[in-house]
Amino acid sequence: METNVHFPTDLNLLWDSIGKVLDTVEKLTGGTHGWRKIESIRRKAKRLFRNASQQVFRGGNKNPRITEQAVKSYLQCAKQIYKRTESVIPTQGSLMTFVLLAELQYYRHYLATFIDQVERRLIKGEEIPASEKIFSIFKPYTEWIKKGKLYPNVELGKLLLTTTDQFQFIMDYKVMEKEKDAAQVAPLCERLKTRYPQAKIASHSFDKGFYSKANFNNARAAGVEQVVMPKKGKKNKEEQQRESHPQFKKLRNKHSAVESNINMLEHHGLNRCPDRGLNGLKAYVGFSVLAYNLHILGNHLMAKERKKEEQLRKKRQRYRQAA
Repeated sequence: METNVHFPTDLNLLWDSIGKVLDTVEKLTGGTHGWRKIESIRRKAKRLFRNASQQVFRGGNKNPRITEQAVKSYLQCAKQIYKRTESVIPTQGSLMTFVLLAELQYYRHYLATFIDQVERRLIKGEEIPASEKIFSIFKPYTEWIKKGKLYPNVELGKLLLTTTDQFQFIMDYKVMEKEKDAAQVAPLCERLKTRYPQAKIASHSFDKGFYSKANFNNARAAGVEQVVMPKKGKKNKEEQQRESHPQFKKLRNKHSAVESNINMLEHHGLNRCPDRGLNGLKAYVGFSVLAYNLHILGNHLMAKERKKEEQLRKKRQRYRQAA
C-alpha cells in the first residue's frame, strides 16, 4: 500500500523541513517583525538545495571538494534558519497562533533532525541506522519496503495483510506497522477464530515468507485441517514429503489467485493512498476492501442471473422443439 510521497533523500527532506518552517513563520508574522525578506531567504535556501543535489547525485567524475562545499553551504543556510526561528514573534494571540506555534516546533524538530543526518552522512561519512531514518515529514509513518522484485525494487508505504476465502472475498485485513510477515500467523488465526466461531477452515494457504515451525503448529492448533505453508530453502524428509503430496500441490496452485486479487484491489484504490494521517490511510484501506468485496458480490450475483437466463433459454428452446 503506497503512500502519496515523493522519493526521499536526506537533502530534499531537509528542504521540505525548511519550506514548512518558513511557511509557518510567514503565517505567524505576516512577513513583519524581522521577516520582511522571507521570500529572499526561501529562494536562497532552494538555490543551495538544488546546487547540493546536483553535486551529490550527478553522474560522472565528481570533485569531492566542490561537493562537500556545496553541502556545507546548504547546511549553513539551514542552521541559520533553525537558529533564527527560535523566537518568532506572532502578530496576534489567537487560538490559531498557538496551533501555528506548535506546528512550527514540529517542523523545527524535523529541520534539526535532517541537519544532523546530512552532516553525519555527507560530511562525516557515517551510515545512518535504519531505526533513525524518516522517509517523509508529511507522512512519517511511511516505511521503506523491499519486496525482492526487480521492478519496483523499493516501495514507500505500508504492508497490507489480506486473507481471502474460496469465493475471493476478503475475510480479514490488517495494515502492518513495522511488523514482519512471520509474526502475523498466530494473531491472524485468533482473529479468524473470533470473527467466525462457527466456521471450519478446511485449508489455509500462506506465502513462503510466513513459514516457521511455530507458525505451522499455531495454524494447526487453530483447527486448520490442511496448512499450506511452503518453506524457503532446504527441507527435511518430513517437509519434503508433506509438500510433495498431491493435495498440498493442488491447494498451493490455487494460491496464485491472490495475485489477481491484489491487482483488483489496486484498481479499487489500493495503489496509492492520497489521504493524510495513519488513521486516514487505515480508513482508506477499509473503504477499498469494502468496494472490492461489493464488486466480488456483484460478480457472483451477475453469474447467478446469467445461469438463470441460460436455463430459461434452454427451457424455451425445448418447448419450441416439442411444438
